[in-house]
Amino acid sequence: MDDNGISTVIHRIRKALEHEKLPIVSDLAEKERDPFKILISTILSLRTKDEVTESASRRLFELASLPEDMARLSEHDIIDAIYPVGFYRNKAKTIRNVCRELVENHGSSVPDTIEELLKLKGVGRKTANLVVTLGYKSPGICVDTHVHRISNRLGYVKTKTPDETEFALRDKLPPRYWIDYNTLLVAFGRMICKPVSPLCSRCPVREYCDRVGVGRSR
Repeated sequence: MDDNGISTVIHRIRKALEHEKLPIVSDLAEKERDPFKILISTILSLRTKDEVTESASRRLFELASLPEDMARLSEHDIIDAIYPVGFYRNKAKTIRNVCRELVENHGSSVPDTIEELLKLKGVGRKTANLVVTLGYKSPGICVDTHVHRISNRLGYVKTKTPDETEFALRDKLPPRYWIDYNTLLVAFGRMICKPVSPLCSRCPVREYCDRVGVGRSR
């Protein structure tokens, strides 16, 4: 894809998604910009369907909505609240540890930089970028499997891993699109640009797409 076409691509994707439901973490950020809830919901969302993440987040936040309160919950209490998210036992342990670190080292506040967020055990680049962009509306590029796949499928970047994609996008994606890029491509990837057999016949940006790696499509 011609680099100059990215503005048109993003505009068309945004228009196509005007009436679609946002990914759960983005929806949460729209309703209440709480960096702590965004952090915890993002941890829960990893390898978990949106509807499962949404109900698990709601149950957990009913028990505790502040780091100091959540840190006092037992691991068993957290497991009961978040089941059946993927890897719920590991996530319960991560959540307790993250909350303790926030209380002990950050005055119960969530750091507002990627560098500080990455120091929290169990927090990776995807989570850190999402907290910074959605929680603080600061520049960052969150790359998950949808963003990695679609950015390469379009031909906008040529990378092998999500981390490589993040840094490639930082070099070429206009900063005005950084904050919304993940939200748009996650929703677009679920609705049209699917991992297998994408709906190319319905795609609003098909004339801009190089269709890299696309075999069968609909």
